[in-house]
Amino acid sequence: MVLLQPNSNCLRCGKNSLLTDEVTGEQFCAKCGYVLSEKSQESGPEWRSFQKDGGSDPARTGAPSSLTIHDMGLSTVINPLNKDASGKPLSTSMRSTIERLRTWDSRSQAHEPVDRNLRQALGELNKLKDKVAISANVLEKAAYIYRKALEKKLVRGRSISAMIAASLYAACRDTETPRTLKDVADAANVKRKDIARCYRLLHHELELKMPVVDSIQCIARISSKLEITEKTKRYAIKVLQDAQKREESAGKDPMGLAASALYLSCVKNGVSVTQRDIAEAAGVTEVTIRNRYKGLKAEETLKLKI
Repeated sequence: MVLLQPNSNCLRCGKNSLLTDEVTGEQFCAKCGYVLSEKSQESGPEWRSFQKDGGSDPARTGAPSSLTIHDMGLSTVINPLNKDASGKPLSTSMRSTIERLRTWDSRSQAHEPVDRNLRQALGELNKLKDKVAISANVLEKAAYIYRKALEKKLVRGRSISAMIAASLYAACRDTETPRTLKDVADAANVKRKDIARCYRLLHHELELKMPVVDSIQCIARISSKLEITEKTKRYAIKVLQDAQKREESAGKDPMGLAASALYLSCVKNGVSVTQRDIAEAAGVTEVTIRNRYKGLKAEETLKLKI
């Protein structure tokens, strides 16, 4: 197949008539026949996909390397299809040999206890992905934190489930993803106390710098469960912004503060939502909402007087 090169002139005759032959890779002029280059460099990746019937597929494929895979996706895997390079089925004796090779190949990839530990932990992290509903960058961060803990031998003598859950919670805190410790504990089926203990260990030993959780980000999560209008959400965000300016939100639970601001906004806009409904959606108690509500309401009253 011959393609015309746009906006390119021949070096000999100066005319815009350069062609490229995709089969031979030559680039030449259609007027005078001058050959500019004999080979063209392929700009795509080097891997290819293969069809099941034995033919090659020109489409590029292959997953990139990732920290969420125990070998980062760089290991080789023997094809599970019992066919040779030409697509013909293998003989019975060769099939048993290839099956045995597959078994030893999978065993050789995790022959050390550290590799087996990492494979089990990342497998549990992959299960938590759908339960907690987090993005890929949070998963990468959680896998990175767990690998660092494994290098410092912090996992030895501790539960793998608790450590991977603590790594996931630390990744959520670092990326400012609104997930509470209770959410991670319920998804991992591990006690909250154990995850908190492992999180404190990771925070101290790995010297993690965690940003303060923004309570404004929790508004959307609570309101989506209760189907609250956009007007009510915006007023709750405004209340929290005023509280942050007055430094009244320092040292308070972000989820409880967001739930209280949302309840104050519902009362202000005449939306019939009870404290129990907001408390269940936010995962806090009604007492917390009442206490924070009193403080926010006092601030609103003071602001109106001023």
